[in-house]
Amino acid sequence: MTTADAARTLSLAGVSKQYGPSLAVSDVSLVVEPGRFLTLLGPSGSGKTTLLMMIAGFVAPSQGEIRLGAMPIGHLPPERRNFGMVFQGYALFPHMTVAENVAFPLKVRRRPKAEMAASVRQALDSVQLSALAGRMPRQLSGGQQQRAALARALVFKPHLLLLDEPLSALDKNLRADMQAELKHLHERIGLTFIYVTHDQQEALSMSDEIAILRDGRLVQQAAPQALYERPATRFVAGFLGRSNFLQGVVVSAGPDGFAYRCGDHGLRHDGDAAASGAAVLMTLRPEKIRVLGADESAINRLDGVIAGWTYLGDAYQFTVDVAGIGPLTVSTPTWRRATPETGSPIAIGWDGDAAVPVLPD
Repeated sequence: MTTADAARTLSLAGVSKQYGPSLAVSDVSLVVEPGRFLTLLGPSGSGKTTLLMMIAGFVAPSQGEIRLGAMPIGHLPPERRNFGMVFQGYALFPHMTVAENVAFPLKVRRRPKAEMAASVRQALDSVQLSALAGRMPRQLSGGQQQRAALARALVFKPHLLLLDEPLSALDKNLRADMQAELKHLHERIGLTFIYVTHDQQEALSMSDEIAILRDGRLVQQAAPQALYERPATRFVAGFLGRSNFLQGVVVSAGPDGFAYRCGDHGLRHDGDAAASGAAVLMTLRPEKIRVLGADESAINRLDGVIAGWTYLGDAYQFTVDVAGIGPLTVSTPTWRRATPETGSPIAIGWDGDAAVPVLPD
């Protein structure tokens, strides 16, 4: 990391926020390197927005330290941190045009008029909103209002950009479009983004890193693929997409894997070590389970009965009852098989590294 990068690195050490007897955020430590897109993800009440507000300066930590580079900033008011902020409701001034809204942060900073005009044009160009500079907020669609709020947050060239569920008010299709636009904007300008959402697919599709919060605590922080493929706990596996859980006991173990029993079924895992006789909890994603034909085999094979199914357009998702294990969710592309029939027998299987061990909650 260069000296310039170190000066723009945001770090939190042991940050907590207490409201009376309740801890909204508890002992969170994390580092956000310059230019990264970090998403704070968690269910309602997990502390993600409170954490973002402490970074922004709108909420004071009860304990812990927030630094930008080597400089402590926890005592600084929001206007002295030089962080851009996009709120859930956009917070545009209704009596100002788009251009006037975007110019407002520069007026507060008493920038020269020529500099303001050039900066506003550049900010509106960056979000493809130049043609609507003279419109009032009420004349804009939800997506256009979101772009205007983004331009206003970027116009004064902040150290980083904080976004508090900025897409939650948009419909599904527009939300997907804006996710792609935000990701491309981040790639173009190279600014650090810290983004709050409770939407797992949004976090997976947009982020360089995801920090998952639960009950005010940071549970796991990693790249999206690493979190999805190698969750640390049952909560992470279950929150970040659908997953099956297999409770078993290790019957034999080696340095590169182990065999375990789940009910009356012998199964195999490759890639992790375990102690013989230890209880083990495995997580298995529905799309990693294959429906086996009559002549197909798999390292892990189970026979069951289709208990129910759902058509999702590109995939069937169905429930398979397996004796001694219970229901397992299976997802398979629609083009790979005929319509499933409830009550019919089915064989399913998965590779040795498809299921991974996780810690119980």
